[in-house]
Amino acid sequence: MPNHLHVVWEMLEPNGKEARNAARPHASFNKYTSHMILKDLRTSHPDVLPFFKVEDPERKHRIWQRDPLAVWIDSKQKVEQKMVYMHNNPIHERWNLADRPENYRWSSAVYYETGADEFGFLTHYLDRF
Repeated sequence: MPNHLHVVWEMLEPNGKEARNAARPHASFNKYTSHMILKDLRTSHPDVLPFFKVEDPERKHRIWQRDPLAVWIDSKQKVEQKMVYMHNNPIHERWNLADRPENYRWSSAVYYETGADEFGFLTHYLDRF
């Protein structure tokens, strides 16, 4: 989507702050990806950097919104519900980014349709239950 993303991941083991606060594993994801995105913007796209500038005593730029909607997925039924939502989101009339879920490049839908893993890190959710 142009202004957000959906991710389902399994945290195999806690690290860093997650070891002390297992309810917020997305915090490390947000921190790491923010640093990497800002590094890339400074190097390759400095003209875009001002769009992420914030007036905040803790930081100069904000990549991710505060308090993202992180949902704990603890059942096969929940993961299936989230996957259906995620795969259909790009074809929703609000976004209209593809005509079919598997035609949206940044979706795992093609992986579930054909088994092709262009990204090299996808795992079928049924392998986890």
